[in-house]
Amino acid sequence: MSYGNQGDGGYGSQPPGGGYGQQPPSSGGYGQQPPSGGGYGGGYGQQPPSGGGGYGQQPPSGGGGYGGGYGQQPPSGGGYGGGYGQQPPAGGNPPDNHLVAAILTLVFCCLPLGIVSLVKSLQVNSKWQVGDYQGAALASEEAKTWWKRSLIAGIIWWVLVILFYVVVFVLLAASVPSSGY
Repeated sequence: MSYGNQGDGGYGSQPPGGGYGQQPPSSGGYGQQPPSGGGYGGGYGQQPPSGGGGYGQQPPSGGGGYGGGYGQQPPSGGGYGGGYGQQPPAGGNPPDNHLVAAILTLVFCCLPLGIVSLVKSLQVNSKWQVGDYQGAALASEEAKTWWKRSLIAGIIWWVLVILFYVVVFVLLAASVPSSGY
């Protein structure tokens, strides 16, 4: 197959070894796998033997990097220690989860913001238990922020509802004729 004199390289030049879409010759036709050595046979989908490895095994750890053993976490810094497996900060008690305030604002103030506050407050103790002390402190601060937002939205809502009823009451009272006895 020839494309004429199109020069070396460039658009439209024919790749070395044949035309477009052709596959390199193999010993058994298209789509066949080469036989694997080592006594495993040459069947389809079989894995060649690897030096002592198997499914689910991890490579041995060197001395550096994140390649620790099973269950080890990469190092992190700042705040309350950051990663899992760190020592708790002095005092050893989890930060306040603001659960009572979250529930009260959920029920009495603003439902959508109260839901966010409740979710954040429930995350505090669970993060503390797994050793994510920085995440627990952050969830505590976010829970406090969201219940305060819910409280403010609830106060604004109830003030508007009361104003609405006052205006409706005044308009209804003005429209009723008074009797002159």
